[in-house]
Amino acid sequence: MRDLPTDAEIQAALTAPGAAFEMTEVEVQGVRLRVWKNGPDTLRAVLERSRTFGDAPYLVQGARRISHAAHYAAVARFARLLIDRDGLRKGERVAIAMENRPDWSVAFFAAAAVGAVVTPLNTWWTGPELAYALRDSGAALLIADGRMAERIAPHLPETSVRTAIAVGGEAPPPFEQMEDLCEGTVGAVTLPAVDIAPDDPATIFYTSGTTGPPKGALGTHRNICTVPISRAYGQARALLRAGQSLPAPGEPQNQRASLLAVPLFNATGCHSVLITCACFGIKLVMMDGWDPDDALALIERERITHFGGVPTVLWQVMEAPSFGTRDLSSVEGVAYGGSPAPPELLARIRDKLPAAIPGNGYGLTETSSVTTLNMAGDYDRKPDSVGQPVAVCDLKVVDEAGQTVAAGETGEIWIRGPNVVGGYWNNSPATEEAFTDGWHRTGDLGRVDDEGFVYLLGRIKDIVIRGGQNVQCMEVEAALHSHAAVMDAAVVGLPHRVLGEEVAAVVQALPGAAVDEAALVAHAAAKLAPYKVPVRIEVRTVPLPRNANGKVLKPRLVAELTG
Repeated sequence: MRDLPTDAEIQAALTAPGAAFEMTEVEVQGVRLRVWKNGPDTLRAVLERSRTFGDAPYLVQGARRISHAAHYAAVARFARLLIDRDGLRKGERVAIAMENRPDWSVAFFAAAAVGAVVTPLNTWWTGPELAYALRDSGAALLIADGRMAERIAPHLPETSVRTAIAVGGEAPPPFEQMEDLCEGTVGAVTLPAVDIAPDDPATIFYTSGTTGPPKGALGTHRNICTVPISRAYGQARALLRAGQSLPAPGEPQNQRASLLAVPLFNATGCHSVLITCACFGIKLVMMDGWDPDDALALIERERITHFGGVPTVLWQVMEAPSFGTRDLSSVEGVAYGGSPAPPELLARIRDKLPAAIPGNGYGLTETSSVTTLNMAGDYDRKPDSVGQPVAVCDLKVVDEAGQTVAAGETGEIWIRGPNVVGGYWNNSPATEEAFTDGWHRTGDLGRVDDEGFVYLLGRIKDIVIRGGQNVQCMEVEAALHSHAAVMDAAVVGLPHRVLGEEVAAVVQALPGAAVDEAALVAHAAAKLAPYKVPVRIEVRTVPLPRNANGKVLKPRLVAELTG
């Protein structure tokens, strides 16, 4: 049996001169960065690349099926309308407030292709929250579906929006009603001529806002276009690490199909899924709201090859009542990120989807999604790691003075690369706090082992201070996740008159599992120091409350436990 190649050998082979993932260096805001030499460097270039896949299906939702070519034509027509009729100028902000639907993609690419700064809005937000983002971004145009238009309309006078377009469903004034953007797309259409550079602003994606008002991460074309190539690099690295061969250049392959189980208004849905599918000719299947049984039906019907999202999505799919009745033989890979994934999830995937290659990763809105990836055999070896950085990214762990710590030591994770945004829109104080010399100070605690694998230990601020002792919530959550009956877990601090805070937890039990608070406390006590063991554990059968990006709403849990 031949020895498998080392990580260094694989990276050298994949990034060698003339190789598919060859790198070069560029200077961005005074910082030298490695970039993918052969990838698209603007969203306009991604769109032109997608056009070459012709009549192959690109966007599918219910009865709607739009090819790559038809999508390009719809984008070009709408882009011309934005310029010729609405007077959109390069650099102006275009807000999108829509549930996942093909028209979201048309609006996104049309605005980006003419140099606007696309500003997706969280469809879970209230009217005042939506108005805040419109004011903060200074959006000139707003494109919304009927439901979101109803929510936003009363607040539009507070904003700078001059044109409001509604797509699908009735909408109140001042919205102008349009037919679905993908309709009437036959015939040759070209994009308006607009000069766009890789480091021009392209997007404003708002952070989750779990600890304060959301901040708008200002991304460039280079930032977002790095992601699909990074994902492809990670998959190629995983194949070589497993001793398999890469497909030969030009070798015919069946079209891959991806199921979209996360919102397009976050970096995972847009950068990692939508843009990747456009870049590589992948069919993207959208759902009418998340339901695990519906997801299983679509996987079977559309022959989905890849799906994922936050870890909860995988848990729910594998525990759905119809799981054992569906043909899932098309599934080649499942991937997840966005929140901590316990090693027990990998074991469940290996048991229930044995033919699928599992993987997880690590990234943030500020890093345009992907920074590290852990797949295939590496994931089996190190299931509690989020993997190694992709070749164009640098990652280090630093102490409070900003000095790099030794392998295995804990500190704050800093990230640098062509995927890292330059700062926050209209927020210099927050930018100065979180970015330095091209590095993003993530606020995440972690460590890196001697092979370069990254381990997340929680947010610096996601701690419970019990009698002066710091308790990392992620460590306690991992201990609870290791119980066979636990599907999800969240640890919070509850006020205590003497200790300041005490450790508490809320868990979601697996369907049909019989487990109580005493059993979970005993389980945690066998794995943790006494001061870390929750003094209270509430067991639920319903999912924990999460925001649209998959993060548990811990303030709500504290209010529920103390109310």
